[in-house]
Amino acid sequence: MCLSGSDLIKPSSFLCDRTNESIPVRCEPFLAGNLRRICSTDPHICVLFLQQAIEDLQCEEEKVNLLTKEKAKLKLQAEDLEYLLEQERKQRTDLEKSRRRLEGDGRNTMDNQTEMGKMRASLEEMIRRKDVEISSTSSRLEAEETLNTGLQRKNKELQVRPRGRAAVEKQRADLSRELDDLTDKLEEAGGAMASQMEMNKKRELELQRLRRELEESSVQAEAVAAALRKRHSDALSELGEQCESLQRTRAKLEKEKQSLRLEVDDLAASLDTLQKAKVSSEHARALRRAFTAADVRRSDSPDALTENNELTRQMEEMENKGSHLSRSKALLISQHEELKKQFDEEVKVCAVNPLSALRQECDTLKEQLEEEQESKQELQRLVSKLNSDVTHWRSRHEADAIQHSDELEEAKKKLLARLQEAEEAAEATQAKCSSLEKTKQRLQGEVEELCVDLEKANNVAAVLDKKQRMLDKQLSDWRQKCEELLSEVESCQKESRQHAAELFKLKTTYEESVEQSEALRRENKALQEEIADLTDQLSDGGKSVHELQKMKKKIEMEKEELQASLEESEAALEAEETRVLRLQLEVSQAKADMERRLQEKEEEFEATRKSHQRALESLQASLDVEVKARTEAARLKKKMESDVNELEVQVDQLNKNNAELMKSVKKLQQQIKELQAQLEEEARVQEERREEQMLLERRCTLLVTEGEESRAALEATERVRKSLETELHETAEKYNTLDSQFQSVSSGKRKLEVDVQQLMQEHEELQTELRSANDKAKKSACETARVLEELRVEQEHIMHLERVKKSLELQMKDMSGRLEEAEQMAMKGGKKIIQKLEGRVKELELELDSEQKRHTETVKSLRKNERRLKELLFQSEEDQKNQHRMQELVERLQMKMKAYKRQVEEAEEQANVNLAKYRKTVHELDDAEERADIAESALTKIRTKNRGSFGKGYSSGYSTPYPGLVRSPSSVGSEGRGEKVTDDDESISSLIPTYLNSIKKLMID
Repeated sequence: MCLSGSDLIKPSSFLCDRTNESIPVRCEPFLAGNLRRICSTDPHICVLFLQQAIEDLQCEEEKVNLLTKEKAKLKLQAEDLEYLLEQERKQRTDLEKSRRRLEGDGRNTMDNQTEMGKMRASLEEMIRRKDVEISSTSSRLEAEETLNTGLQRKNKELQVRPRGRAAVEKQRADLSRELDDLTDKLEEAGGAMASQMEMNKKRELELQRLRRELEESSVQAEAVAAALRKRHSDALSELGEQCESLQRTRAKLEKEKQSLRLEVDDLAASLDTLQKAKVSSEHARALRRAFTAADVRRSDSPDALTENNELTRQMEEMENKGSHLSRSKALLISQHEELKKQFDEEVKVCAVNPLSALRQECDTLKEQLEEEQESKQELQRLVSKLNSDVTHWRSRHEADAIQHSDELEEAKKKLLARLQEAEEAAEATQAKCSSLEKTKQRLQGEVEELCVDLEKANNVAAVLDKKQRMLDKQLSDWRQKCEELLSEVESCQKESRQHAAELFKLKTTYEESVEQSEALRRENKALQEEIADLTDQLSDGGKSVHELQKMKKKIEMEKEELQASLEESEAALEAEETRVLRLQLEVSQAKADMERRLQEKEEEFEATRKSHQRALESLQASLDVEVKARTEAARLKKKMESDVNELEVQVDQLNKNNAELMKSVKKLQQQIKELQAQLEEEARVQEERREEQMLLERRCTLLVTEGEESRAALEATERVRKSLETELHETAEKYNTLDSQFQSVSSGKRKLEVDVQQLMQEHEELQTELRSANDKAKKSACETARVLEELRVEQEHIMHLERVKKSLELQMKDMSGRLEEAEQMAMKGGKKIIQKLEGRVKELELELDSEQKRHTETVKSLRKNERRLKELLFQSEEDQKNQHRMQELVERLQMKMKAYKRQVEEAEEQANVNLAKYRKTVHELDDAEERADIAESALTKIRTKNRGSFGKGYSSGYSTPYPGLVRSPSSVGSEGRGEKVTDDDESISSLIPTYLNSIKKLMID
């Protein structure tokens, strides 16, 4: 049966078009045989096949190159974006560090400001105390001035009194002398008091000046603190804006990264399709080699063989050159990729001097292009040589045309074919040259793009350098500001220390002046007690009692102040204890929350693990079912092999029919459609898998967000720890303040001891004064006795002085009564004063005992606080250790999550592969069973019909195994039956190859 060229071209073109659609492997031997037959009949079709295959290869190679280029560009973009992301993260971390540093500096400045406020309050309290002491000293001075005026008044009264007796005059003279001495001393004391008043005024002026300076320094400190607060708020706002901008850029970069990932996935899919197309092109190359072998075998004459050998040699040379060009192209591509990698590395490392290597590569590429052009010229020379040979042979054949016209025509045809082949080879070389020129242009374009990218990278680097410089400038400015603030704080501290030193000096001078005034007061008291009468002594005793009461009130006020300060310190300690307990409760609550979250996470992991275990068990069950199905398939396979052995004889006879070929092609088309349907199903399954993958990614994002929440909780615990540390510092500062208060209390205690010693000294002075008063009373008694004796002696001589004597006696009686009363009052007053002083001493001793008890209690509380501090430090260290453990647990859990994800993905992949295999085997088994049923029914029909046909054939004396193709003369009368047999044969021939192909596929599987 002969076929036309167009009929051959159609299926061949159909097959060539289907090469890109991945023809199954089982159809290759059939196609190879068919194509060999087609090429043996018409070589022009083989040339068309070759041209089409070469064009397809070139198109596919160009697509592959473009895709590799796009892939490399996308990789570069992804790496650049990752580099930018890392830089942004670094900048963000640096900004957060600077923000934390500024916050710490602001806290330090606030602490310094609070310390300045405390110092200011303490200084104001000291000034108030000094004012109180100055007012008390002024009141004492006024009392002394009133005493001086009373003395002057009494002196005037003494001058006005009549002079009674010589003894009284002597006493008066003595008293006047003593008064003169006292007045001199008082004048000296008055001068000293005036100088003391002037000193006090100067000190008051200095105190006012110091107050003004303190107020000015406080105003300046408040202004500086306000400026610092403003700067800190501005810096925080700027840092917040920068963080927000960085977060926006990060979100944009993540979106771009996701889009790039999607593009990379699409490119990977397109690469897979291109690889499949490449495999099909390799099959086409194998067919082309078969065609060349068939052409070699088809050559008959020796001349034609030699010429064909020469042409094949030339073709081989051309192919070698083409392979050389392809190798050089591959080398160029590999070199280009290496250059791209080197360029990426150089851009990442230093981004300097990458153009020199590219220029050298361009030079090498130009040299290679020149070599290719020279090879092209050589090929053109060969083509011209072949053309000259053709013209020579043409002239020769024209000369010998008369003798060998037939041979010339055949040679002409051969030469035309060779010319066509040579032209095709030349066109192929030109196409290769054009492709090389295209590659050259593409490489130049890539070089230009790389230059542009380099410039962009340099610009980006310059911009980043500018940003870095700006940040460095800002950091240096902030550092300078911080240093200025620190210097200002240090200067303020120095000034405060100087003020404290000056106040301490003033305090010492004031205490010295107070001591001097007290010494003067003591001297004044002694002189007044020596000068004044018993009444004056009584009044002075009352005044001293009043002063002692004032001192007692003052000491009681100081005691109340100390008690209030101690109560405040105890309240502050209790507040700190409550705060520490509250913080411990918060820390325990945070620990419980973290443990609860970890337990929930572990339960979720257990649930996911159990679900995956169930899925694996179901997959194992499906695998068991699949193994059983495979055993059944093997059994069916053996059964089918026995059937196949029976049917192979009939199949070999029926495969020779042309109609079978056409119908087998149709069946192949149907199979291709089925494969396309399977591919669509697989695409749908892949889409479902992608959706599942998206769901898994969402779950992963949820897990990541939960991890971030756990990190935020950890950061909150860190903040709590930092706050605890700050509170510990505050408690330490309060401990220092309490220590200072304790020192002040101890100094007050020392002062009280000094006051007690002074009171004891005053008590001793009062006792000496009482003794001197008793001595004076004794002296006055002796003098009265002497006066009585003189009166008795002078009674005889002086009678006219009896009245005077009586009056003097009355006066003496009055004076003696007064003296006795004064002595009694003095004794009573002294006893009362002694009792009061003893009571005061006892009270002071009790107060000392209470102060000592309080001191011991404060020492105990301080020790307790120290123990609590140590416990808190130990707890903070344990919290840090627990935090590190929690971080390690979180990292381990993340590693477990990743391992579980990998296991889940691997299990899903295995499950998907097993399910696909299972579905495939089930589908193939169903097809095999259907085909087996169809084949069995067809075999029964064939056997019945063959029996009938064999019976008829033997009855007529003629038989043939091809009833549909060969018609005997005896079978003319039975045309209807022959047509039926041919139809049945056609149906059988259309079914059997599909059945055999399915069986072969099962055997291959």
